[in-house]
Amino acid sequence: MDLKYPDDFRCPISLEVMSDPVIVASGHTFDRSSIQRWIDSGHHTCPVTKLPLPPHSPLIPNHALRSLIHSYNPVVGRESSKRKPSRSTDQICFLSSLSYPASATSLSTLLGLAKDEPAFRRVLSDSSAPSILLRHAASPDSPDLQNLALRTLIYLSLDGDDARVGLVADGAIDSLARALASGGPNVSLAATVLTSLAVVEVNKCTIGAHPFAIPALSVLLRNGKGRDRREAATALYELCKFPENRGRAVRAVAVPALVYFAGDGSERAVQVLSLIAKCREGREAMANVEGFVRVLAGVLMEGTGRGIEHALLVLNFVCSDIEKFRWEAKEEGVLEICLVLIQKDYGKIGRNALALATTIEKGEFVGLI
Repeated sequence: MDLKYPDDFRCPISLEVMSDPVIVASGHTFDRSSIQRWIDSGHHTCPVTKLPLPPHSPLIPNHALRSLIHSYNPVVGRESSKRKPSRSTDQICFLSSLSYPASATSLSTLLGLAKDEPAFRRVLSDSSAPSILLRHAASPDSPDLQNLALRTLIYLSLDGDDARVGLVADGAIDSLARALASGGPNVSLAATVLTSLAVVEVNKCTIGAHPFAIPALSVLLRNGKGRDRREAATALYELCKFPENRGRAVRAVAVPALVYFAGDGSERAVQVLSLIAKCREGREAMANVEGFVRVLAGVLMEGTGRGIEHALLVLNFVCSDIEKFRWEAKEEGVLEICLVLIQKDYGKIGRNALALATTIEKGEFVGLI
């Protein structure tokens, strides 16, 4: 009897069941042969969204979907599996026995295998276990189980870009956003998983477009303590490397929290500000934070080398764009600090301090090195 396949299993181009599903930069999945023909025939847009694709757009295997298709009908997708890791019968049986809710013993075993056996992580990715892990990750009702699930997801995400994209395709962003919003004891772990997933360019876009991911990180940055704030800032730093996410961070009111965190000595917060300062919306948000220049001047006086470097970058951007900042920089003694940095450092920091001093005096942007 012929099986009736779900529409999601069919390629949007060929309308046939996919044997080798891949994800393009737009986030949509196609059968590899179909999308490759589309690109080879001179098309430079996504067939679904009609939006431009970047040059040499990567085709990232969608292991999660391929596994679903294979499970629906084991014949489909078998030929496209070019490389299969060795699979212990015991491990396969163990994964097959997992269900939700899983026991602490089962999740502990899963964590140990994911941590110690890299080959097992590919087996894990191709099983139904990630969906179980994500359900536990989203549930604050059992913090111990949530902790085990999130730690396992961290190791799973370290298996490479394919695993990271696969987790996002499995719904990881929804689960992690819920974990962050819960405010429970595992929020820093959720932020760490999100950072790992955001390493992949297409995931930066997908995570940023999620309505609750960046706002949840912003709340954690404002209300969290210690490690929570550090992990939230690190996730925002990775996400804001994607230009569109800078405005999203501004609209999530992340700028004041980043400034206050920078004032507490966070180098990472200054790095995030250096990315957000590249957009006009970000600079305008900084203008509304009382004591902004004072905080950055403090970083110039007491920060580490990298913190000073990024503080110079932020100040150069804002002082070139907003006159108010040039006056405040003079009042806070930034010119004098720059002169000291020029005299102490003959390298990059000294040259960038000279550029900032010139910007403050002339009101013209001088590119940093």
